[in-house]
Amino acid sequence: MNIVKKAFCRTYQFAFHLALPILPYREPKVYEAIDGIREIMETEQIKSVLLVTDKVLRENGITEGLEKILREMHVNCAVYDETKPNPTVHNVEEAFQIYQAQNCEALIAFGGGSSMDCAKAVGARAAYPKKSLDQLKGMLRVHRKIPTLVAIPTTAGTGSEVTVTAVITDSETRHKYTMNNFTLIPSYAILDPTVTYTLPPALTATTGMDALTHAVEAFIGGSTSKETRQLSLEAVKLIFENIETAYHDGKNAAARKNMLTAAYKAGVAFSKSYVGYIHGVAHSLGGQYNIAHGLANSVLMPIVLEDYGKTIYKKLYTLGIAAGVVSEADTCEDGAKKFIAAIRTLNKNMSIPECLPGIQKEDIPKMARHAAREANPLYPVPKLMDAKELEKFYVMVGE
Repeated sequence: MNIVKKAFCRTYQFAFHLALPILPYREPKVYEAIDGIREIMETEQIKSVLLVTDKVLRENGITEGLEKILREMHVNCAVYDETKPNPTVHNVEEAFQIYQAQNCEALIAFGGGSSMDCAKAVGARAAYPKKSLDQLKGMLRVHRKIPTLVAIPTTAGTGSEVTVTAVITDSETRHKYTMNNFTLIPSYAILDPTVTYTLPPALTATTGMDALTHAVEAFIGGSTSKETRQLSLEAVKLIFENIETAYHDGKNAAARKNMLTAAYKAGVAFSKSYVGYIHGVAHSLGGQYNIAHGLANSVLMPIVLEDYGKTIYKKLYTLGIAAGVVSEADTCEDGAKKFIAAIRTLNKNMSIPECLPGIQKEDIPKMARHAAREANPLYPVPKLMDAKELEKFYVMVGE
């Protein structure tokens, strides 16, 4: 990246960092059981909601407890269960049509990050019914309050229940884009470990590593605060202590609860301190090939961290101590390398592959441009790179 563009990126990031204390971040009110929906519906005086979920969860009866409570309360519950793993503009428009037709007053996102992203985007369309999603994408374009949004995560990974971000895929261009607005933060989050019990081991692994990526990128970037650094350290500790237990024993209540807590903490951290090139590259891979976001992050994380080199040795050393894989007697360089090795060990122990097959050489320049456009100038990465420099990660991850 040339010196002029680097100067612009760093100035832009510095301005956002200075503004952090006055930006309107907030956190949802948290409940620890599905039954909390009763109080939410009564408090908000809601009589009609749209439940945004996916077919697998609904067909396996995971949403039934929630739907039963709503029936008992005589709350009309319209359902959209066609959400795809990488939610598309089409998903959002279909769900929005149901929202309007059923005169809904609120949204419940039940599922992983995909359901929450879809519900957030529906909320944006409800706030701006005459605008397309293309007109609402990007930074701070949704100023109006969206309808009450309740997020119920069934994975412990995305942290979307507390973030400002929704990620939507344009199926025609195969491009993922983000919507970043403070109005998209859910009003309520229900962190109930029982709804995560049926999450398959493979998804437990990759969504958990997604949460780890959030914590790590939030910590190593240049726009951290005392709060976000502490939250990142707490999240990393919880993930290293619990992810393999949750992977091997899906009904371990303590491990599932701790992973939900870790994902939430990491979500708060990266909402305020942002992510980095791991996410930018992962989003472009998801848009082009429909690769699950958590999987892409899992595979990319050690590769990108190694490339940052000595710029993050001290920070990775600190994360490694929190994770319990580094000794205070280690040098910063040794500690950083131990932490990266520990990430690779987690991936291996949970059968996460080292590479992503199917990446086509001719697609790399376009994906790299998308990643660079997403990351620069917003993400306060340790080492700035342009699209050409980012191309190496697609080659390395595809080997």
